[in-house]
Amino acid sequence: MIIGIDVGISTTKIVGLDENKNIVSPIRIKANDPVTSLYGAFGKYLHDNNISLKDVERVMLTGVGAGYIEGDIYGLPTSKTNEFIADGLGAKYEVDLDRMIVVSMGTGTSMVLCDGEDISRLGGIALGGGTLIGLSRVMLKTGDVNQVVELASKGDLRNIDVTIGDISAHPVTTLPMDATASLFGNAQSDAKKEDIALGIIWTVLQTIGSATILSSLGSGINDYVMIGQLSLLPQCKTLFPILENMYGVRFHIPEHSEFSTAIGAALSYYENEK
Repeated sequence: MIIGIDVGISTTKIVGLDENKNIVSPIRIKANDPVTSLYGAFGKYLHDNNISLKDVERVMLTGVGAGYIEGDIYGLPTSKTNEFIADGLGAKYEVDLDRMIVVSMGTGTSMVLCDGEDISRLGGIALGGGTLIGLSRVMLKTGDVNQVVELASKGDLRNIDVTIGDISAHPVTTLPMDATASLFGNAQSDAKKEDIALGIIWTVLQTIGSATILSSLGSGINDYVMIGQLSLLPQCKTLFPILENMYGVRFHIPEHSEFSTAIGAALSYYENEK
């Protein structure tokens, strides 16, 4: 088995690939630091899946927290791989596309271009899950994403955002009347927590979606694969279809979107062997 581990600062995602490159029981573990998070995740993964150390051929590390890890994990052969390569390999594993932009929505957001066998970093924006949590702490007095999502389920964007219909009597070019003209442009000082929560989530996701579309202009690429923990937000299922209809593009969220980078780390072992 090859073990792929995406080491974050406080969250580690781990997945195994068996001899047929099938995914085995991905898990996620939180801890106060990347070293504790990694070893906790690895030990739990081996225990829960009844895997012994002798069953593991290689451990592949990636992610910002991987820089804190030195040497072999539990004496097993351990290597590190580029996070952007892992993003691309993990997305290609689950989505049957030859050309696409992979959007990793983590603390911030990075964009990776996959064109056939070539994988290269396009760039990124300093907005993502960290933004969502930070704004929620300031505006809602909570950093619990589950609580923010629960509040947002009862929110109304009409009390937060300005739409084209709010400022124009007619559609603007190809934009419908309900398209967003200004994020948080209609928010009042006494806005409800539910509306603020939805506004925060919508702001983060819509900005990422719009930036992704802009990053592909002139490339002929209309397929975007969204990975990372933010891809699990229920609002993705509402927002991304809206952008698809407006711009004629396609957003894809793989089955294991949260673990795509860890999957890609494991796959990079085979790429290196080739």
